[in-house]
Amino acid sequence: MSGIELNSPAFTDHTPIPARHAKDDENVSPPLKWSRVPADAVELALLCEDPDAPSGTFVHWLMTGIDPRKDGLGAGERPQGALEHKNGYGEEGWGGPHPPEGDDAHRYLFRLYALPAPVSLPQQPSADDVHGVLDRQQVATATLVGLYRR
Repeated sequence: MSGIELNSPAFTDHTPIPARHAKDDENVSPPLKWSRVPADAVELALLCEDPDAPSGTFVHWLMTGIDPRKDGLGAGERPQGALEHKNGYGEEGWGGPHPPEGDDAHRYLFRLYALPAPVSLPQQPSADDVHGVLDRQQVATATLVGLYRR
């Protein structure tokens, strides 16, 4: 299994996510770049979650159906043919970081999955639903961790 490389022009691994991407600021998804997607990938799925949320792992962004020939997303971009699912806020698309004020920095795990076939998920999947499907079906994955505190 080969490893996908995932990074962002907005932040590096384990560094703060700029405020413009936060829920209480511009709430625009960060730009992402990737490479080394396996040739047998039929689609890509992107997940961003906060495992440090007080109520348990919180889904901030879930997008499926991304063309595996793409090499990234611009800030706020949703590629043609991709499907943005409802996030933990109950909204479709990106829902930026919004940890409780005064908490230590929360970790935001951006995971890109290369999948061998189109994926099917419930209408508003939980983090467990997503992992149950994507972790089992993926042929390669990459993780980028951003930090955010208020």
